[in-house]
Order: sequence, then structure tokens, then C-alpha cells
Amino acid sequence: MQNNNLLDRTFKFGVNCIIFLRTLPRDFEYNVIKLQLTKSSTSIGANYEESQAGSSKADFKNKVRISLREARESNYWLRVIKALERSENEQLESLIQESKELKNILASIINNTKL
Repeated sequence: MQNNNLLDRTFKFGVNCIIFLRTLPRDFEYNVIKLQLTKSSTSIGANYEESQAGSSKADFKNKVRISLREARESNYWLRVIKALERSENEQLESLIQESKELKNILASIINNTKL
């Protein structure tokens, strides 16, 4: 059941990042960040989804490891936006928190997957 929950959470995280990014200014710098965060935040779920059909435990673990890297990158870009915005934003704080939780969950899966 946790796997289904995580599939849902990673999907929602990517979608919620895109929805949030639509609220940001259309400056050159923000456009670069938007592209990077769109790619990394949606890649978390895409790779985790792919891990569910892994051909082996090693393949599964590798896909989850990619998801973790993408979660770490997403967290980075969200923190960059927070530093640039310099004002409280509940939606942004929620995304940062979710990226931290996803990182912890994915790292735990990797650590607990025996090859």
C-alpha cells in the first residue's frame, strides 16, 4: 500500500510544482529555474513509476536512486526560489517540506532494499 501512496505523492508533487511555477515572474532567471524544477520534480515520479516494473532488485534500486537524486535537485531549486522571493509563501514552504519527506522516504527504500 505504501508504494501506491508513494506513486501518488510523487505524481502530485510534480504537478503541484508545475502549478506553483506558473505563479512566478517570467524573468530570464526564473525561466531557467522553472525549466530545471519542472524536469526534476516530474522525474521523481516518472522514475519511481518505472521502478515498479524493474527487471531485478538492482534495477528497482537504481530507479529509486535516480528518483532520490531528482528529489534532492528539486529541493535545491525550491530553496533557490525561497531565497529569491524573500517573503513567506505557504505553497512554497509546503513544496519544500514535501521534497524533504520524499528524499527521506526514497533514501529509506534504497537503504532497505537488499540485493
